[in-house]
Amino acid sequence: MKLSSRVKKIKPSATLAVSAAAKAMQAQGIDVIGFGAGEPDFDTPQHIKDAAIKALNAGFTKYTPESGIDELKQAVADKFKRDNGLEYKKDQVIVSVGGKHCLFNAYMATLNKGDEVVIPAPYWVSYPDMALLADAKPVFVPSAEKNGFKIKPADLAKALTKKTRLVIINSPSNPTGSAYTKKELQGLAAVLKKSDCYVVCDDIYEHIVYDGFEFHSFASVAGKELFERCIVVNGASKAYSMTGWRIGYAAGPREVISAMSKIQGQSTSNPTSFAQKGAVAALNGPQDFMKTMVAEFRKRRDYAVKTLNNMKGITCYNPQGAFYVLPCFKAYIGKSWKGEKIKDDVALCKFLLDEVKVAAVPGGAFGAPGYIRLSYATSMKNIEEGLRRIEKGIALL
Repeated sequence: MKLSSRVKKIKPSATLAVSAAAKAMQAQGIDVIGFGAGEPDFDTPQHIKDAAIKALNAGFTKYTPESGIDELKQAVADKFKRDNGLEYKKDQVIVSVGGKHCLFNAYMATLNKGDEVVIPAPYWVSYPDMALLADAKPVFVPSAEKNGFKIKPADLAKALTKKTRLVIINSPSNPTGSAYTKKELQGLAAVLKKSDCYVVCDDIYEHIVYDGFEFHSFASVAGKELFERCIVVNGASKAYSMTGWRIGYAAGPREVISAMSKIQGQSTSNPTSFAQKGAVAALNGPQDFMKTMVAEFRKRRDYAVKTLNNMKGITCYNPQGAFYVLPCFKAYIGKSWKGEKIKDDVALCKFLLDEVKVAAVPGGAFGAPGYIRLSYATSMKNIEEGLRRIEKGIALL
């Protein structure tokens, strides 16, 4: 028996693999500090849990419409208007099983064999593999740490071809935490107005920004014509610490959302019924929880960035948002330990896990070889101890 050629094109998620490895070692009683998880370590706010519990107790446990309940789709439309100045009707909204599911549906609904997906690098690990699953080709636009890990309009223009079908804009970014200003987004929009592709705006980290940075969705600055080609993806996972609830949502052109709903209807069907009620409470209820969470993330970011930049041979960009840092470890690639050469960032992360019990994700998985991604969505105690171990580890090389 043979597996499909489709599945042979893609790799397992590096972030999930690292998190699983760390948890497996911890289950064996090994003291591992995990920097792999891309989820807030805060509990879901109580009023959100109460809404789901109320729905369960009321028997709201059956199938819902495939694209989500009207109450939640209206809450999503209201959120887009309130937070982003974007106008959508309910039939322009889909609720899916997490933001990742929205992205997958968008890829499947818009891409054909031979189409190209333009992806700024470093990038979230799933963007290129989703393109491959859709028989499309990922086209990477590299950015540099010295430029804040952001691409310039000229870089984007060079990457566009007649085959370009999707362009991905992720701000704030996973894995870098970099975020585009309104002016920078307008520069990219000026280039994309000359194309006829769709733009996927992955805004999942919009509420996790620091130092007074003002978030703007690309769709909100794109202009009317380009706005009609934007597919805006967001969700409850990061802002409301609801990763396990698996509620994401997207809004965009009716024909695209309708196609995404059709695909969802033949794959997963509806998102979990009572989780949708929790998401309604999240979007319509008090938003003050986020201020407390973001303030704590900022303290952790400040400590991590300062500590990493004080390590010998390490540079670490100071991110504007999300909860990741992407320090450069190129100074240690090529060094040796116990006769084994550290040939790349994968080997470096294996060394850190084996020798100092720190789990981190190799930067190569994000299109950033020589870097490693560290999530500071963990306690300050773990961050302090984990970074101490990393410094101890690299001193051995």
